Amino acid sequence: MPRRLLPWLRWGAVAFLVSLLALDLAFPPKLPKARDTSTLVVARDGTPLRAFADADGVWRHPADPASVSPLYLQALLGYEDRWFRHHPGINPWALARAGWQWLRHGRIVSGGSTITMQVARILDAEPGSTRTPSGKLVQLLRALQLEAHLSKDEILSLYLERAPFGGTIEGVEAASWAYLGKPASRLSQAEGALLAVLPQAPTRLRPDRNPDAARIARDKVLERMVELGAWKRADVDDAKIEPVVSRSLRVPVSAALLAQRLRSAAPRAERIESTIDAGLQRTLEERVSAYFSSLPERTSAALLVVDNATLEARAYVGSVAFGDAGRLGHVDMVRAWRSPGSTLKPFLYGIALDDGLIHSESLLVDAPQSFGGYRPGNFDAAFNGPVSAATALRLSLNVPAVDLLDRIGPARFTARLDHAGISLRFPRGATPNLSLILGGTGARLEDLVGAHAALHRNGIAGQVRYTPEAALVERRLLSPGAAWIVREILESNPRPGERMETFDTGRRLRVAWKTGTSYGFRDAWALGATRRYTVGVWVGRPDGTPLPGQYGAVTALPLLFETIDSLPREPGDDARVPVPANVSEREVCWPLGTAADGQPDASCQRRMKAWTLDGAVPPTFAERDARLWSTGRERFDIDPASGLRLSAECSRPHARESREIARWPALASPWLSAATRSASRLPSLSPDCMADGRDALEELRIEGVNEGVALARAPDSLDGVKLSLRAIGTSTRIQWLLDGRWIAETHGAQSFRHEFKQPGRHTLTALADSGAWSSVSFRVVR
Repeated sequence: MPRRLLPWLRWGAVAFLVSLLALDLAFPPKLPKARDTSTLVVARDGTPLRAFADADGVWRHPADPASVSPLYLQALLGYEDRWFRHHPGINPWALARAGWQWLRHGRIVSGGSTITMQVARILDAEPGSTRTPSGKLVQLLRALQLEAHLSKDEILSLYLERAPFGGTIEGVEAASWAYLGKPASRLSQAEGALLAVLPQAPTRLRPDRNPDAARIARDKVLERMVELGAWKRADVDDAKIEPVVSRSLRVPVSAALLAQRLRSAAPRAERIESTIDAGLQRTLEERVSAYFSSLPERTSAALLVVDNATLEARAYVGSVAFGDAGRLGHVDMVRAWRSPGSTLKPFLYGIALDDGLIHSESLLVDAPQSFGGYRPGNFDAAFNGPVSAATALRLSLNVPAVDLLDRIGPARFTARLDHAGISLRFPRGATPNLSLILGGTGARLEDLVGAHAALHRNGIAGQVRYTPEAALVERRLLSPGAAWIVREILESNPRPGERMETFDTGRRLRVAWKTGTSYGFRDAWALGATRRYTVGVWVGRPDGTPLPGQYGAVTALPLLFETIDSLPREPGDDARVPVPANVSEREVCWPLGTAADGQPDASCQRRMKAWTLDGAVPPTFAERDARLWSTGRERFDIDPASGLRLSAECSRPHARESREIARWPALASPWLSAATRSASRLPSLSPDCMADGRDALEELRIEGVNEGVALARAPDSLDGVKLSLRAIGTSTRIQWLLDGRWIAETHGAQSFRHEFKQPGRHTLTALADSGAWSSVSFRVVR
């Protein structure tokens, strides 16, 4: 070459390079400005829960060479572009071979495109632009341009994410889940070969529509791998035996409402890892759907399972059926504000324990009472008289709970819950009041589950976590001792319909469970906790309309126990939690409520074992109404000869002896036996002594029915016996109970009519606000 041409060649090379650079700047590669894959929400093991399409409706998941099966990569590179790691973006020999075959046969026999060229075509904004000669030239230049800008792994990642697999499915990860129901990292040789060839003709080879064509194409790839020496003949023969079985093309939809919630919190995230157990989630979704399929229209349900150690959610069912418009399946009831019914009562009793107000067997009175004009009743309208704190909590009695809340204070109780992360919602302008403990407030299932977990977390409640990176937010709700006592009370409550002597419950986990039903049957709740898990169930109508006849123990509780019985177990799950050092079991006395040590029988009419906290054995509460006698010891003098009570001033001299009785709460009297009432009653005052104000102020008498009578219905009548009733002897409000169940309220001598329909023996009780009471027993005969 003449020396004088060298400068021209150098300048020509420089000009060529400058031209390429100018073209590159003028026409940069059409790379994604950001990772624009669709959002994928996965379970804790990586199983997809729900995929969200991108703005164009395409399902595309993140993928890179490290995240897919090596067998798939071997099949892809061996069949599509075995010189991928070595060529500059185009393979001249492959192009020449493809061109010669086209000229010789008049049709395309094999392609000459490299993976880089295919990526260039995928990124081209105009479909079909590479089918013309000029378009093919642009594709070649774009491939060279991609090689100059990206590494081989980056180019391969674009292919793995964007290769077409039929329909709106792009990328091997989305295709693997959509067609095979498994991650791309776990593909077998047969599956890897199938997905390697599918992008060549994604419509013609779709395995869900054309399984035979897909099998032939797959086997062609398998044979190529043998020819290349990449796979053994025996392995390929085994792979060919695998049938091409594909499920209908669909994207995963599990824990749909949680996935939607997480995506809303991180809309730009490509992959969101949750704490959900995929297998448990699927099982519980199917169980909830089947369990409530017979409930009326517009009825929904929610279920939440939380790991106590980490507060991570393991299952999240936000509605009966996601997408079911008839059941409002798009409404997430895990985080909806609803009336909690009685589900807050365990925390009330725990706080009362911490405050030293009660022990587990403190005497409470379940009887009609007025709390500043608020008169609560029980769910079944019946009253039980004197009950222990443990019994009142297990039976979810309303009057004792309101009594406790009144002594603790609604505002303080609400503040304690709020500090522990249990927010309550009240109507605008309203303040916490006594009705909140019976459901007169708003709460969320996720908050209640986080609170009930405190019973197995030494009294520490917390916010439920849905992603591993979510902060662990926890606050103390109860002391460890109070949490232990409350849990012990709830765990000792047998499952409905079971008795220890009838059922072998030895293999069942101990469950601290509580139900709740809101006013008007709008919400049915069941919450339960074992050592490892806390489970919450809600049933109702998202629109807030009543669901008559459905309440916690009937609707929600059976599903709670089914769920708990199906949860994974580990050794030690059934072990009993050790008693804390500051909790002790002591014998206590009723009616005083104090320790039985050294108490005479007159003061200790009933003895029972109680769990006490920090050694405190608080006495039975005093009566609220000053007109009623107070529970406790009452000392008095008697004349030993007559047995009559003596006051300070008597008209004649008497021998005096000091005596003492233990008084029961006045409102408990109708439920006490005659012997118990007699042992707690003051002797009559001696006639010559001045009144000391210690006798009962009033004596009630029921008019309208006599003791021991038999009331007969009229012959051939379907009506019951109708009576006009009233109580004489008080000017206060009177509550009327039939067999312990509330039936009416009157004032003073006001009368009312009642129809007695049920045959059999009955007891009618009139209980005045003053503590005076009277009862009659009678029979209704047919």
